[in-house]
Amino acid sequence: MKIKFTLFYILYNIFLTTQSHAATKAEFENQQVKIRIATNAPQPISAFYEGRNFQKNMIDILKQQCFVSVSVKNKSNHFIWLDLSQWQFSNTDGKINRLDRHYWKAKWQEMKIPLAHQSTFRWTLLPEVLDFHPNEREGGNILLPRLGKPFNISARFYTGKDKKGKPIDLNFNNITCATDKP
Repeated sequence: MKIKFTLFYILYNIFLTTQSHAATKAEFENQQVKIRIATNAPQPISAFYEGRNFQKNMIDILKQQCFVSVSVKNKSNHFIWLDLSQWQFSNTDGKINRLDRHYWKAKWQEMKIPLAHQSTFRWTLLPEVLDFHPNEREGGNILLPRLGKPFNISARFYTGKDKKGKPIDLNFNNITCATDKP
């Protein structure tokens, strides 16, 4: 199952990023971790959800968001911890609030979106918290409001089985939300 998900995620991201204009792609790699970040344009995001028969009102809301696809691979021999509460998003105006699972759950329930579509959407999100075992890989989307200006990501990963190892602090700067190709 994990292999099928990983293959799907890779193909999904290839599709999304090839349909984008002005997409940011950033990568960090050292002996412990490899992280890839890419933003995705509204048109391929719409196509992905339309292909799963999502309602137009749901797709219209999603097209207004900045989809940041993140892939994380633990290259080390110890645990690395993803905790999105340890990630900060900002631009020249200050902090950007990430639209997390709680936000979307409330939004979809308010709109009376079918549970199957809510589940499919949730499945595409990066987990809020995850312990990466050695050589484990995971990916998903982070959604931010599409603000029309570059933003920065500061991410902290704790290490060690008990989270008491030396943290990994990363910064990705001047990320832009992808736009549709003209």
